[in-house]
Amino acid sequence: MAMNVAVQMDPIETINIDGDSTFALMLTAQERGHALWHYEVRHMTLSEGTPVPGGKRHKRLRALARPVQVRRVRGDHYKVGEAALVDLGEMDVILMRQDPPFDMAYITATHMLEHIHPHTLVVNDPASVRNAPEKLLVTHFPDLMPPTLVTWDSAAIRDFRAQYKDIIVKPLFGNGGAGVFRIKPDDENLASLLEMHFARSREPLMIQRYEAAVRAGDKRIILVDGKAEGALNRVPAAGEARSNMHVGGRPEKSPLTRRDMEICEAIGPMLRDQGMIFVGIDVIGDYLTEINVTSPTGLQEIARFDGTDLSALIWDAIEAKRG
Repeated sequence: MAMNVAVQMDPIETINIDGDSTFALMLTAQERGHALWHYEVRHMTLSEGTPVPGGKRHKRLRALARPVQVRRVRGDHYKVGEAALVDLGEMDVILMRQDPPFDMAYITATHMLEHIHPHTLVVNDPASVRNAPEKLLVTHFPDLMPPTLVTWDSAAIRDFRAQYKDIIVKPLFGNGGAGVFRIKPDDENLASLLEMHFARSREPLMIQRYEAAVRAGDKRIILVDGKAEGALNRVPAAGEARSNMHVGGRPEKSPLTRRDMEICEAIGPMLRDQGMIFVGIDVIGDYLTEINVTSPTGLQEIARFDGTDLSALIWDAIEAKRG
């Protein structure tokens, strides 16, 4: 059955069509006959609607959206119609695909989308996304993680470093590898780094033991409705501690190991129960480091390496939930 699908994302004109997972999802939706609309978070409006018996009012969530068609043509990858105020509650599906940072604007958008979910299926579930920022959700699985600390306390960070020597320091709500530092045992910059961070932010930091296995790669595994369906490895560039493709990480084909499957089987039921249809987890060596639920990536790279069409699997899951 053809559906009306609104895509909440960043400006469509700026995306990289060769790597953007949202673009891949839009192409597949279009191929299946679904109609697409595009809007940005800043174009959302929540208001009281028509009075109903009892003196109450319906809430209406609307967005200034444009009908859109996409095509895999560089420099000419989309065509949009006239913008109009669309009632998001009348859509069948909304893909919540704007990039982090996971800030108050992001959180507010999840609250607004709750007014229409699950009547309109929001992917991923907005309440679950709000309650599961990727660097905190993972802390519910301590047996799968490397030693980790989340704190505002500089003394606790120094104690953690004294114990583990070689550490990774990263902002709790960042993305794409931005602001991630490796502090080696002989690095004298930790105090300055902490001063700089806490002078500009009220948010805590996440500190983890540095895992040397990252030199062989940081694996991104895609789970669809709680089931592991594909993976790729991201190898850091020379002289770089981060493996994110945004900062030069090299993607390569990577099969799922027995340990990968153990991790996915441990977290999969929780993801499925919380309405997390499209999730990307990060695994370094034997350790789970992040659970990405906001705007996971990797679909196109995996498709190129092993031919797995994860976009199709995601739409299979969405369509099954819509009945």
